[in-house]
Amino acid sequence: MNLDDFEQLVRSRRAVRRFRPDPVPEETLGRLLEATRWAPSGYNLQPARLHVVRDEELRGRLFTACLDQKQVREAPCVVVFTGDRKCFRAKRFARILAMDLEAGAINEQYKSFISQIVPLAFGRAPLGLGGLAKRLMVPAMRLLKPTPDLPAFQMDFWLAKQVMLGAMNFMLAAHAAGLATVPMEGFDPVRVRQVLALPRSETVILVVALGHEAGEGLTKTRLPLEEYVVEH
Repeated sequence: MNLDDFEQLVRSRRAVRRFRPDPVPEETLGRLLEATRWAPSGYNLQPARLHVVRDEELRGRLFTACLDQKQVREAPCVVVFTGDRKCFRAKRFARILAMDLEAGAINEQYKSFISQIVPLAFGRAPLGLGGLAKRLMVPAMRLLKPTPDLPAFQMDFWLAKQVMLGAMNFMLAAHAAGLATVPMEGFDPVRVRQVLALPRSETVILVVALGHEAGEGLTKTRLPLEEYVVEH
């Protein structure tokens, strides 16, 4: 694929809200999920979780949790994207570092550095007092030097950024495969959690319906580029 092909892909993909009942081929779905897996994430912690819902009865219950949006029932597949609030836990993080080191993605020096940064950025003492201390510490440190926000007290915001990177991979891959998607923010996260029996450690970020478009001729518009770009 060259840049011309990619531009055509991103310009022609759009949200679709009417779907045919035709099932998504198993192999195709697997490739879409694989494309999602390769999205980047902060510290390579890979917090995204993809809950694939194809059961008709379960989609019916999701339909209610998603404010009766008809695409949840019409589409043969719905993917609920969540973020794992415990993605930085020690054993899992150690496994990721070991994999990266073995693959040559990082060296020992970086491994040592990131092993110190992640617990500092994400860790919270009992009762959340560690997060409170960091919340007070960051503004004070900024008086002396540039200091980033810490996920310890902005975890949902951090998770949303990471998960959405993968969700865009998923939707572009679906379009390349001749399938349609629609990302939805209109849902009750508490009810979605109940329907799917999600663990409390997972935050519901996005719901995406996937399938074959019903109807043709849909298009989209965007504001001009000069309203997006600011030169400095």
